Amino acid sequence: MTVIEDRVHRSSVRNAKLAFILTAVIVAVLAITVASSYMHPVLGLLLGLFLGAAVGALVGAVVLIWPVLRVIWWWTTEISLAIGVVYGWVALATHTSLVVRLAVVAVLLGVPAAVGPIRRRIVAVAWCVIVRHRLRVCFAQFIIANRSGSLPLILWARPTPVGERVWIYLRPGLSAKDLEARLDKMAVACWASTVTVERASTTNAAYLRVDIKRRQVLTATVGSPLVDMVDPDDLGIPRTRRPATTATVGGLDLPDVPADTPTASAPRPSPRPHPAPAAAAATRADGEDISDWI
Repeated sequence: MTVIEDRVHRSSVRNAKLAFILTAVIVAVLAITVASSYMHPVLGLLLGLFLGAAVGALVGAVVLIWPVLRVIWWWTTEISLAIGVVYGWVALATHTSLVVRLAVVAVLLGVPAAVGPIRRRIVAVAWCVIVRHRLRVCFAQFIIANRSGSLPLILWARPTPVGERVWIYLRPGLSAKDLEARLDKMAVACWASTVTVERASTTNAAYLRVDIKRRQVLTATVGSPLVDMVDPDDLGIPRTRRPATTATVGGLDLPDVPADTPTASAPRPSPRPHPAPAAAAATRADGEDISDWI
């Protein structure tokens, strides 16, 4: 079983050498400068070179084994749970009897299994842990990584009503299009129905949100109190139209209302249009009518 790929191993070796050189030079220069003010310059030079080589070797070793440390970090939850179970059982076996051990195990396992909310919460958290591993399998198998072999960084996950939501951070050389083109494969690898990818930040394109959907909550049966208000004996029977009755108003005390009803006022006649004044006849200076010529 290959834990560290060859490309990742070569990249870690190259980064370890670079980290060793840079750290050794910087630490040596600082150590020589400080040590020369307290001792002979030759002794300060030797001390600075020794400290630079030691610190550089330590940093280079950490960078070299970082891929292994990263795998251990991925499995921190499982490793911590296994260590807690083993050491907890050893502590119980050392300080208690068999009856007490069985009672403690029955309570720790029986209460979460019997109480529904606790059981569902534990199952949801377990799915979040499983989905993180499944997404790493997707990234390692069929999602293109960058030249150094760095895969997307999985930040955290939380349960949702339809599945899980995971936030990831893309390394340089990757984009959201690389994930969107393989959503169907990601759904198969995560044992889900569908997988969607969206940007989680409007300013950073590398920060993405992955939604794993396992079920549809909109198809569930919702209880309603209106069902109890329906008469089952009246179903399917057409209602007959009731005869119209005259409604009577009773129980009202209206002493201030006059008995007579107001009469409608006669409509006002519309004003007649006034005739336009006749135009004055046009005449010449000698009195001849010239209106027919205008």
